[in-house]
Formats: sequence, C-alpha cells, structure tokens
Amino acid sequence: MKKTLAFLTVILLLLAIGCAKAPAEPVKIAALKGPTGMGISYLMQEDSGKYNIELQDAPDVVVGKFVSGEIDIAAVPINLAATLYNKTEGNVVLLNIDTLGVLYLVENGNAVQSLSDLAGKTIYASGEGATPQFVLDYLLAQNGLTDQVKVEYVGEHTALAAMLASGEAEIGLLPEPFVSSVLVKNPNARIALDLNEAWESASGTKLVMGVYIANRTFYNEHPDQVKEFLKDYAASVEQVNSADDAANVVANLGIVGSEAIAKQAIPRSYIVSITGEEMKTDASAVLQVLFEANPASVGGKLPGDDLYAE
Repeated sequence: MKKTLAFLTVILLLLAIGCAKAPAEPVKIAALKGPTGMGISYLMQEDSGKYNIELQDAPDVVVGKFVSGEIDIAAVPINLAATLYNKTEGNVVLLNIDTLGVLYLVENGNAVQSLSDLAGKTIYASGEGATPQFVLDYLLAQNGLTDQVKVEYVGEHTALAAMLASGEAEIGLLPEPFVSSVLVKNPNARIALDLNEAWESASGTKLVMGVYIANRTFYNEHPDQVKEFLKDYAASVEQVNSADDAANVVANLGIVGSEAIAKQAIPRSYIVSITGEEMKTDASAVLQVLFEANPASVGGKLPGDDLYAE
C-alpha cells in the first residue's frame, strides 16, 4: 500500500509540473526618444524580466517593427495609430494616451503674446506632413490667420532648434525636448505660446500627441500582461512627474540630451497615462479634427470604435 501511495504521489507531482503554466515571455516594447520615452523611463531601469524595451529615434523604425510583429506594444503619434489601424485592417488597439500637447512657439523677442500677433509674420516649423503641421494649420484656420502667416518648414527638429538657439530664426514651432534645448542655449529665447492651451481653447478637446498601441493578437491573447503594463506604466509616469531624480534618469537613458534639458522639458511635456472612456473621448475628438483638416493625416478614414481598448 505504501509503495502504491508513493507511486501515485510521484505521478501527481509529475502531472502538476507538466501542467504548470510556463513563465510569460517579456513584452516587447518600442518607445521613442523624447516625451514618450520619458514616461517609460522607470520601467527601463527595472530588471524585472517583464519587459524588453527599446528606444528609437524615429516613428518609421517603430512602425516597421510593429507591422512585422517584432514588437508587441509601441509608442507612436496619435495620427500614426489611426493610419496603422487602417493599413493593417484593424490590427491595432490603442491602450492609452501617453503625452498631450508638447508643441510650443518659441520666439527670439517679445512681440508674440497671442495667436493674433502672428499676422504678417513668418514661422519656421518642423514636422511637415505630420501632427505639428496639422495642429498649426488647424489653429491658424480657426483664428482666421491662414493667409496672414507665412510658414517655412525646416526638415529636422534639431536643425530648427539650432536656428532658434543662434538667433537665425525669430519665431519657430518646436516640440519638447527641443524647446528646452533652445532655452538652455539661448537666454534671449522664450516660449511665446503653448499650443496645448491654444488647441483646447479652439477645439474644446485635449491635444493628444502620443499614444501606446498594441498588436491586436497580442492584446487578445495576453490580457493580463497588457493590464500589468498599463499599471506599471502609470506608476512610471507618476515617478517621472514627481521624483527628484527624474531628470537624471531620463538623461542617463539617452532619452534627451542632458539633465539640464530634461529638467526643463519634463514639466512641459504633459506626460500622462489616460485610459478607458477618457482616452477614447480625447483621442477620437483629436482624430476627428485631424480628419476634417486632412483625411490623409489619419490614413484616409476614421478608425472604428474597436481601435480603443476596453
């Protein structure tokens, strides 16, 4: 009898081991340098084994890896999330909003106090064909300034930042952290307008700039990992916005150029983690505005409600 019981115990143990759930594979995440990378910085510091996080310089690289299935979750601009949804026939789920408006008009001078002061002036801008252009076009149109303001586009954010830092450009439209890099280098430069505030005033919605998206298959098959990521990400955002060492952490990870720039940029980068109905309300309102301004900016048509995570 004892031998039989011992044998049965061994069999049960072997069955238990065989049926044990294998440890989850790390979630593969791609973030962008700049504000979206700031939000995830404290997760990048952890050695929990839950996440493999890579930083990229440009959305194009992230898009390629996302479409090919190399990554599960990615940080992208809001309009790119809609474009990818349309291009992949709905294989995109929007998980959260990670950054609100990070666009500012920087001036070498003190002439611009409101959008109406831009009449008759030239704005140098970066981000042609992307969210910065769509936001600027919308605001100029809403304020009756479309034909009264000349906009000259510069290819790269870094090039425009250098022009503003040297005084070559008088007025420029830039996102963070490039705004802070200008202010650190040029004491005569100042922030003339926060386009986040201008957008809210004109549209009645929050200016959603960046979001995290997930591959729909991954989202459906790994709901617990998705929920854990959103919880961990929200905790990281809280630390970035409040911890004394946040600027140091962000700079050491290479997300921005220096601790001095990070210290200025973090408070102006509107780093958030907005989920659920609030996410859907804010994101869909911005996509509606972008679609009406230029349907191509969101991939030709508005996404369905299934874009938004429950």
